[in-house]
Amino acid sequence: MKAAVVTDFTAPLQVMDVPVPEPGPGQVLVRIETSGLCHTDIHAAHGDWPVKPHPPFVPGHEGVGRIERLGEGVRGRSPGQRVAIAWLGSACGECRYCISGRETLCEKQANSGYSVNGAFAEYAVVPAAFATPVPDDVSSLDAAPLTCAGVTTYKAIRVAGVAPAETVAIFGIGGLGHLALQYARIAGAFTVAVDLEDHKLDLAARLGADHVVNAAREDPAQAIQRLGGADVAVALAASPASFDQAFASLRRGGRLVCVALPAHGTIQLPIFDTVLKGISVIGSIVGTRNDLADVFALHAAGRTEVVATERKLDEVNESMTDVLAGRVPARIVFGL
Repeated sequence: MKAAVVTDFTAPLQVMDVPVPEPGPGQVLVRIETSGLCHTDIHAAHGDWPVKPHPPFVPGHEGVGRIERLGEGVRGRSPGQRVAIAWLGSACGECRYCISGRETLCEKQANSGYSVNGAFAEYAVVPAAFATPVPDDVSSLDAAPLTCAGVTTYKAIRVAGVAPAETVAIFGIGGLGHLALQYARIAGAFTVAVDLEDHKLDLAARLGADHVVNAAREDPAQAIQRLGGADVAVALAASPASFDQAFASLRRGGRLVCVALPAHGTIQLPIFDTVLKGISVIGSIVGTRNDLADVFALHAAGRTEVVATERKLDEVNESMTDVLAGRVPARIVFGL
């Protein structure tokens, strides 16, 4: 099969022929139809984070395709069924986090395209229990970004406890941000979109943002404070400076939700302001399988719009360059 493989953190990905994986007990073999490109895939390919994957490996955790073969003992899944392969490749199902509905915190989890081979390939294997069914009313092109960008931002809005008529500032309007904006609006919030690129702010306005702020032309924290401050600021840009701006945009009692994972940098939290203004700082990792089912249900009902550009897997390196340069309106999805 064709796969895009990370052979070295300093080298471009190589699109090559590799053996089709065999599904083991409890696993399914999925023939991939689409696979989204997430900024996390770029971090993985470059070995940016402290816990690194081990080359050679296949990235990709926004995979959508149809089950072709069942491993021994698989129940509840069938050949031909369309499923999604998400970042949470598996979890133990027994620890305190798993049994309390927080499986994305499981210390024994495997992550698609990072600790196990992912979906930048014509085929991938995944435990059947973690192959989330995709509704018929959700296209494979849309389902791919929803599998990570969607479920990650849906979770961020949920953990922030967004209430109707609150103001939510979205820092970074891209693959994640254009969906975060929509989930905040579904929750009944007024929204402020912050980005450096006018074309992304135009997209945010089209999707219903109440206000847009170009952070290249004005201080976004000051601009948002002039509006009365944000109740929630969601940090989605892979820039430590944007986290500081997001914090400074909050009104009293506000919540900073940290989602993006810049390769380097720290958040500077002023203790005095954090304590006296009752500010909360929340780390939000990707959502659970149940969250993903909710994301698919909302999209099937016509509540969200996915903005994606389809490309071929052979264009993987050029696509990563375009994402890093900010040339992509929202998401790139590889068709396989």
